[in-house]
Amino acid sequence: MRLTTKGRFAVTAMIDLALRASNGPVALAAISQRQQISLSYLEQLFGKLRRHELVESTRGPGGGYSLGRKAQDITVADVILAVDEGLDATGCGGKEHGCMGDDGARCMTHDLWTSLNAKMLEFLGSISLAKLVQDQLDSGVSIEESPVRRAISTQPVVKPIRVTGPNSVFALGASLGK
Repeated sequence: MRLTTKGRFAVTAMIDLALRASNGPVALAAISQRQQISLSYLEQLFGKLRRHELVESTRGPGGGYSLGRKAQDITVADVILAVDEGLDATGCGGKEHGCMGDDGARCMTHDLWTSLNAKMLEFLGSISLAKLVQDQLDSGVSIEESPVRRAISTQPVVKPIRVTGPNSVFALGASLGK
């Protein structure tokens, strides 16, 4: 069994979002910056989370994402399954006929790995987002009071270059014809 970065990043981003839920919608750019996760990757993950109604999106200035349900009603299993993260430890990908050997018999360890899958889902289903948020708060994670400002560049504004010459072929021809 292997949990990939897709599931890890989704859970991390959801904790970040839940920590700041009381400040209104949270911009993905802010989560990206705080958690060092690619913005485009987060956009893909949050699209899936939104389709599973774990998050809601708000458009426009001051927009972003908020939780689609209460944090205590969202489990780690919900998040991982929403981003298509399979938790399958079997060698057949959960398809019993894939475990058949050359002799047509089922893999000897199929039931063991199937039981492990069930225990993993049971365990991850028992951990709520609210518990993970509380664990972060208990460990001393600080949350900024004001939301991160969006759509403001840290780069200075460069004044455009003024062109005093002709701005088209026709204007060039007219200026040469005088």
